[in-house]
Amino acid sequence: MLARPEYRKALVFCGLIGIPVALIAFWFLVALNQLERLIWTDWPEHLGHKHAPWWWALPLLTVAGLVVGLVAARLPGRGGHVPAGGLHSGGITRKALPGVLIAALVGLPLGAVLGPEAPLIAMGTGLALLFARLARAPETEASTALLGAAGAAAAVSALFGNPIVGAVLLMEVAGVGGPQLFAVMLPALLASGVGDLVFTGFVRWTGLETGSLDIGLPKPPPLDWADVLWVPVLAPAVALFIHWLFVGGRFAARFVATRTVRNTTLCALGAALCITLYAVITGRSPAEAALSGEAALSHLAQDPHAWPVGALIAVLAFKGLAYALCLGSLRGGPVFPSLFLGGAAGVLLAPLPGLGLVPAMAVGMAAAVTAALRLPVSSVILVVLLLGNVDTVALVVLASVVSFVLAQRLPEGPPIPAIGEPSADRAPDPVSPRR
Repeated sequence: MLARPEYRKALVFCGLIGIPVALIAFWFLVALNQLERLIWTDWPEHLGHKHAPWWWALPLLTVAGLVVGLVAARLPGRGGHVPAGGLHSGGITRKALPGVLIAALVGLPLGAVLGPEAPLIAMGTGLALLFARLARAPETEASTALLGAAGAAAAVSALFGNPIVGAVLLMEVAGVGGPQLFAVMLPALLASGVGDLVFTGFVRWTGLETGSLDIGLPKPPPLDWADVLWVPVLAPAVALFIHWLFVGGRFAARFVATRTVRNTTLCALGAALCITLYAVITGRSPAEAALSGEAALSHLAQDPHAWPVGALIAVLAFKGLAYALCLGSLRGGPVFPSLFLGGAAGVLLAPLPGLGLVPAMAVGMAAAVTAALRLPVSSVILVVLLLGNVDTVALVVLASVVSFVLAQRLPEGPPIPAIGEPSADRAPDPVSPRR
């Protein structure tokens, strides 16, 4: 393939497209971050509140639901994919870009329990197709798919700060290799995790050295068998929790499809009520139950003792319900809310006999994001990157495999309504793992 001149030209063009796409993705994320800080931190402080008051989400998410509903009903592309259907790399046209941007820049900062990864993928795909049209590049089905995937990878890599995560994520999302990809990867992933556990155990038991890539950084306490034995208990429980939230999101998507503007607003208002109940019951900031959970996950990991048991149970219940409603009605990605819910479940269950905080969070986050995405390799890489702890890799792998196998065997719920009619410049929409 590398010997073909047209492929080499496409490779160079994809590299060039990555530059403006990554720059636009950077400023898009900066805008989201600044808007979120302004709305949920600065404005409440200017009004004399220590944090956002209990009612804060009600007007914000009502506006978000109304705007996203209008975008979904009136603009090409309906603002992007419905997040209850998982991540997708195709099906977006350059004409869909305005709707994607409006839905994301309004819905996400106003409190939607979703992340920015799906709008970034859609935006990267649409921008790549737009730049290809401006450069008058040949528009074949193969070149369109290649350019769309390259643009999406460049955009999403800006979010995760790691090109490997972006590349692997897009490989799994695009379904390169079809069902055979998962048929080969899953046994290899499981075997590598088990092999790591066995290898680590023999090194500890025998005291013998085999050579090491360790460069001398301080390590947390090593894993023990109790951590491993809790995986087949905790991973299925977290996976079931996230899976049924997605089933609820699919029912919400069907409800929204009947009367788009009205029902999108009602679902957003329902999510706001869940967030409000969390704030009223716990006396804590409603921002903890709103938004993607990316910032809250960092606070949770750094100071888990600041979250009493009641607050953890409440955030799992109310943020989970708000997540399900947003999955079916608003626009965004499912990654970060699932990571937060999995991490919160891990903190809640960490006091179990023989289970530590870091292993519990590792298992919870891996099981949750795998159940949400149905992308086991991407989920493992992402969780390991977030944890920054190589000693928990085996637990992350085992939890991800258990979650993936279980989620694949469960009913998905009703189908997601299609984005819109096919278009000549639409990037091909391959079968996603969730379909």
